[in-house]
Amino acid sequence: MDITSAQWHKSTKSGSNGGACVEVADNLPGVVFVRDTKDRDGATLTFTPSAWRGFVTFAKASR
Repeated sequence: MDITSAQWHKSTKSGSNGGACVEVADNLPGVVFVRDTKDRDGATLTFTPSAWRGFVTFAKASR
């Protein structure tokens, strides 16, 4: 899959200290990509939008 038009963003909760952050691209239809901010050329995880929403909801509830 071509991800060159993916628009990546970090959480507003992420600091600028280079810590353990991920970037998310959710601008492409039917898919959400997640990657490690420190290794942008490394592996990219792929989720359906529904699965990603479920994960985010779970993570927020687990805080």
